[in-house]
Amino acid sequence: MLRSSIKVLAVSLGLLSSSVFAWGQNGHRVIGELAQNHLTPNASSHVQLILGDDSLAEVSTWPDEMRSNPEHFWRRQAGKWHYINIDKPELMHEHNNALISEKNEVKHILDGIHYTANVLKDPSSDLIDKQFALKFLVHLVGDAHQPFHAGRAADHGGNKIKVEFFGKPSNLHKVFDTELVEHERLSYTELTQFLTTSNKNVIANYLNSAPSDWLLESNRIAEEIYESNETEISWGYIYKHTPMIKTRLQQGGIRLAGLLNQIFDKNSKPLVNALAKR
Repeated sequence: MLRSSIKVLAVSLGLLSSSVFAWGQNGHRVIGELAQNHLTPNASSHVQLILGDDSLAEVSTWPDEMRSNPEHFWRRQAGKWHYINIDKPELMHEHNNALISEKNEVKHILDGIHYTANVLKDPSSDLIDKQFALKFLVHLVGDAHQPFHAGRAADHGGNKIKVEFFGKPSNLHKVFDTELVEHERLSYTELTQFLTTSNKNVIANYLNSAPSDWLLESNRIAEEIYESNETEISWGYIYKHTPMIKTRLQQGGIRLAGLLNQIFDKNSKPLVNALAKR
């Protein structure tokens, strides 16, 4: 996984089944597209062998699209892969099972990220398993950067908190996964272009982290939003929170690229050449 020089904090978890989506389609596609643009040639070749003609942006929404699949996994198990409810951030390490190797052992998004990454690293994994793992991993890295996928169990990650978005009924989760992104009035390719960075210091800072850190970041942001207790959302709210949304999308794309490069390219080193040169 990505190198972490930050001391891993950790967690006590309260899990809650949920049918919510994260980032909406455009947000997930931005993260996938940004990651695709930063794959090393070796990593890009491996991704193409697994996905064929599909791009990371195209598969980024696949787990959400599969929610109506009648199979037991999608009906009863997949939902908990998308989120984590963090009650005690200082205990995260107790639930940071980086060696998880069985699908039925996944209890939350952090498990899901480790499981899918481990499948992709395993030379004995067949193509079907790798396709499942890569599609889900792209999506989960995106989910990990949406603040309310590390929110509170009591309100379903903000879904039960009613707000008004420019006078129209909404909820806190929806505002941050879709409405703030869509308010930019940009296609996912346009937004990706605006968020692309070659700043080495910024990239190194993003990569100097692990999936547990991403979720703790999201939890901290979510708690700050909870505490602000704002329910009338208009231009001032947009001005205040859109920069954070753009940062989270940028972080998600860069970190996904770094993770995939480390999985598929043995010459890719964290903070040194984990990303393709742009």
